Amino acid sequence: MKRTLITIASVCATLSLPAHAADDMAGMNMKPSASMAAPKPVEAEVRKVDMANGKVTLKHGPIENLGMSAMTMSFPVKDKASLSKLKEGDKVNATFDTVNGAATVIRIEPR
Repeated sequence: MKRTLITIASVCATLSLPAHAADDMAGMNMKPSASMAAPKPVEAEVRKVDMANGKVTLKHGPIENLGMSAMTMSFPVKDKASLSKLKEGDKVNATFDTVNGAATVIRIEPR
């Protein structure tokens, strides 16, 4: 009998855990973090176009959705055909996101 009561108490305690966990989340701030923010265009300047490798080197402002500060860096470009419209010194708006684990230019347009 004692064993049956212990088993019933254990089952009841286990089944009530999800309800307690849900209550604990009520006060949490569930706003997206910087890494979850939607991609937004960033002002940049083209420093180099690498057609052969599908990359562009940009001097860019902060990229909030990737948590990157302003810097000059080379990025792969999702639409490699867009590179044919770019030249060194062009002022552009570039939108970045993570593609296959790498920071990538997903859209680039002249300013």
